Amino acid sequence: MYRFRAHIGVLTNITPDHLDRYDHCFQNYVDAKMRITQNMTSRDFFIYSGDDEVIWQQLPKYDFRMKQLPFAARNAVASGAGDAFLCDGSFTATVGRTSVEIDTAKLRIKGLHNAYNAMAAALAALAAGVSPDRVRQSLYDFEPVEHRLEPVAEKGGVLWINDSKATNVDSVYYALESMTRPVVWIAGGTDKGNDYAPLKEFVRHKVHTLVCMGLDNAKLVREFTGVVPEVISTSSLDEALTACKAAARPGDAVLLSPACASFDLFRNYEQRGELFKAWVNEKA
Repeated sequence: MYRFRAHIGVLTNITPDHLDRYDHCFQNYVDAKMRITQNMTSRDFFIYSGDDEVIWQQLPKYDFRMKQLPFAARNAVASGAGDAFLCDGSFTATVGRTSVEIDTAKLRIKGLHNAYNAMAAALAALAAGVSPDRVRQSLYDFEPVEHRLEPVAEKGGVLWINDSKATNVDSVYYALESMTRPVVWIAGGTDKGNDYAPLKEFVRHKVHTLVCMGLDNAKLVREFTGVVPEVISTSSLDEALTACKAAARPGDAVLLSPACASFDLFRNYEQRGELFKAWVNEKA
């Protein structure tokens, strides 16, 4: 990484994750993320979120030579090299003199987090010389990825959603933000130094039952008791999903969005998601 030079570097956000690998020091993690900019020259492009406070706090520390391409939905951003801004359901991404307008209602990937991803992808593609028409069509054709807000089935009026790839708090934040139904939320696994405070407002208003699935649920139980009307601790997938089935009412969503790694009960998040889908299809 010390000699690596990115021609186009993208930093979508910086939130606490993998802190167990960084001596539980967030700044160490931030510094590692910002390394994507080292060795960039005036011929290169740095694409980043203008809504991410951590990134904004880091920018004055660096003497950047590359072209900066911020994207945002909340904060006004502008750059002489280009930018993207989401407003009223669409965004225009501009790099130099080339622009593309995207109607987010036509995207197959839903939610604000995916609008951010689409803005970053559009800027990167334009910076690489892809035509606006090709960028637009590619974004409209892009299919949702497995294990990321993946609808599995609707049984008895209850929608079951596999978001097993959400292994950190930030991913769960955007998952909960996108929920339009009352939620039975499945969380838990191997904690990575999580701070659950950013989730509590969404959880308080959207979640009526939290089912903790892991070998050690003490932290989740402690953090959300009093925030969620019902908190249930389980230690296996079958026990967790049986509890979800009992708690869910017609019109609800059961959301597997763990905020944790999977290694206490599963090989990886993919296995966790596959077993979740198999259980739902067979037993829900």
